[in-house]
Amino acid sequence: MGIQEFLQELKALYLPRGEYAIFGSGPLAIRGIRKCNDLDIVVSAPLWEELSSRYAPAGKKIKIGNLEFWHDWMPWFSPVEVAEIIASAECIDDVSFAKLPYVIDLKKKMGREKDKRDLALIDNYLKTHPEEVEEKPS
Repeated sequence: MGIQEFLQELKALYLPRGEYAIFGSGPLAIRGIRKCNDLDIVVSAPLWEELSSRYAPAGKKIKIGNLEFWHDWMPWFSPVEVAEIIASAECIDDVSFAKLPYVIDLKKKMGREKDKRDLALIDNYLKTHPEEVEEKPS
């Protein structure tokens, strides 16, 4: 499956706009930077409560098909920071995506080998898409 199939899964849930943002590798996949294997989605506290009432959380996430929902990304992003990520999300293909500066920030903080590879891919992408270079909002 690819990003378009994952987006169809997400759209079928009819989540309220302004209450979630696709995070992790999703913002890379929608830009053609690299493929993703699922979608990680950060959600507001009210949407987390709603989803929790319908689907059983598995630890800190709720998994629905190829979608993983998170209400925080601790220790890297608190619920307050997640709210900021959601509030500043951009609409692409009629769904909300976290802006690249947040993805870059997360990948720098996590520092795994796959994150380092992603950072190199993002850096290369931004060289040919300078309009997307922006600082993380403070």
